[in-house]
Amino acid sequence: MRPGPAEEVEQLRRELRRHNRLYYVEAAPEITDREFDQLMTRLQELERAHPELDAPDSPSHQVGGEPIGSFQTVEHRQPMLSIDNVYTEEAVREFDQRVRKLLDVSEVEYAIEYKIDGVALALIYEEGRFVQGVTRGDGRRGDDITHNARTVRGVPLRLETNDPPARLEIRGEAYLTNADFAHLRAEQESRNEEPYANPRNTTAGALKLLDPKLCAARRIRFLAHGLGDQEGLKAATHQEYLKWLREAGVPTTPHVAVCHGIDKTLAHCQTMMEALHELEFEVDGLVIKVNRFEERAGLGNTSKSPRWLVAYKWEKYEAVTQVESIEIQVGKTGTLTPVANLKPVLIAGSTISRTSLHNRDELARLGIRIGDWVVVEKAGKVIPHVLRVEEHRRTGEEQVYEFPTHCPECGEPVVQDEGGVYIRCQNPACPAQLRESLRFFASRQGMEIDGMGIKVIEQLIAAGLLGSFADIYRLKEHREKLVELERMGDKSVDHLLGGIEASKQQPLWRLLCGLNIRHVGTSNARILADTFGTLDEIRVQSSETLSEVNEIGPVIAKSVADFFHSETGNRIVEELRTFGLNFGSPVTRKTAESDAEGPLAGMSIVVTGTLEHFKRDEIKDVIHAHGGKAASSVSKKTDFVVAGESAGSKLDKARELGVKVITEQEFRQMIGDST
Repeated sequence: MRPGPAEEVEQLRRELRRHNRLYYVEAAPEITDREFDQLMTRLQELERAHPELDAPDSPSHQVGGEPIGSFQTVEHRQPMLSIDNVYTEEAVREFDQRVRKLLDVSEVEYAIEYKIDGVALALIYEEGRFVQGVTRGDGRRGDDITHNARTVRGVPLRLETNDPPARLEIRGEAYLTNADFAHLRAEQESRNEEPYANPRNTTAGALKLLDPKLCAARRIRFLAHGLGDQEGLKAATHQEYLKWLREAGVPTTPHVAVCHGIDKTLAHCQTMMEALHELEFEVDGLVIKVNRFEERAGLGNTSKSPRWLVAYKWEKYEAVTQVESIEIQVGKTGTLTPVANLKPVLIAGSTISRTSLHNRDELARLGIRIGDWVVVEKAGKVIPHVLRVEEHRRTGEEQVYEFPTHCPECGEPVVQDEGGVYIRCQNPACPAQLRESLRFFASRQGMEIDGMGIKVIEQLIAAGLLGSFADIYRLKEHREKLVELERMGDKSVDHLLGGIEASKQQPLWRLLCGLNIRHVGTSNARILADTFGTLDEIRVQSSETLSEVNEIGPVIAKSVADFFHSETGNRIVEELRTFGLNFGSPVTRKTAESDAEGPLAGMSIVVTGTLEHFKRDEIKDVIHAHGGKAASSVSKKTDFVVAGESAGSKLDKARELGVKVITEQEFRQMIGDST
């Protein structure tokens, strides 16, 4: 039996709300845009035919209403304050120091989120129904843009909860995705109009339009990240609040992380910076917030900004250039990485001619074609990445790039990681994997073999002298052939062979790292070496045992166990054993401090500032070699701080806690370094 109009209207509204949630909140759409539009059209037809069934929170009201005459000014119940900006790690640590001092605690839990480069917007709900949208304005008073806020994609007109707060002011950012901005510019170009300048200005202009239908056409979206005035919200932390918002159908800033303490917070900041290319919108920094609302209340505000958050920003530099070609690089683990060769362009003092496109999915998301003009961004110390394609500059001569189904180096079929985005060549004899594996083995992260750069490695492979890690240690048997290679000569060959011989004494952690085991880097390699002592002891561990080690999670543990329990892993280890490499020394199951030997045995040491005789990584190695532990932050357990030039907050913290501070020269005297 066909449902009546009222029943069909409610059914359509439920379906449209569900699909809006799937698309904007969960990023898991089930239907196409065309199918969604068909559902919306049917709902609008029914509401026009039966005006008594219309409702202010119907999804149909998100496609635009009647134009308004002017904007009304609204006073914020709670001011929308600005955020203090910092630009260095030291300044972030100083922020943390102030917070901990005011709260009188040793460690604070922080939430970290991307700072969206959009337009601040406050959405007000009463009993779960959207009633008002207000711009930030001057922070005290803003414009009532409710007519346009209703058209913003992802903004629910009714919260999906049976127990809504009596009043809730959700604060966030209105923005344009890079793809939508590119489409808008292309549409303008097709109409011979001047293209919009940038996503932020386009968003701001859309929200100030008097006709909501025009605003709806701009494809503005919303992501929540903050809380204003509220009555009846049940959340104790920012993390809980965001989770509640998503459950209520409100999209929130993605990839928010919560970390305990400033060291873990800063480490995760770096991780988030390196993932900028994955975002579909522009950002100009990170926001670090105290997670607990109770602690925020205790910290309060200054006249200009809250004391409980800070914006960790970076300088942004952009340039427009052309994609001349796209090629595939095969990495040491077989990963196929697309790389764009660009028409050289100067960005922040560096000439950029190549940039990684990361993986096939990223290539598809950006929609890059050979010949496209693209916006390349360099943010802070982050490697440049393609922000978006300038679609309006397309001529029709651009070429779609087809991602290879076979390895471009060896011709073997490639496969995608199960549940992942990376596509790999699984041929262990692939020449590209061999080349990159050998390069990494000899690099500073691995065995640090002087004289064995990528050009030398390529020559040795081409000459048939290098086909495995073990072959590196067989090169001394082929001295005459080495001398005959281009630009080698007696002196270069002696230097190379000397570097190879010296590498046999490198510590176990370097060998572990150089073996090219997936997910194992220098930090994890050190932990494994310190915990188990010898390579043979590590080899016999199960993934379950390995995962019990602090900071060695199940993914790393499985990768290590799989490598050493494989035929290939066993063969590599046994071949290297015959050349007398350092496989480590047995340890007893005591603490690392009680096992350590040397003048720094058992000591926790922090280094700050610029040193004259050591690079930062080098002095950590020296501390470790002399029995100490190189810590990243100062605490009461710190034995002493080595302070170089321009030492910052770590030095202040040491003085505050009464921790001993020594100079670089005094440190060198302690370890007997008189050079």
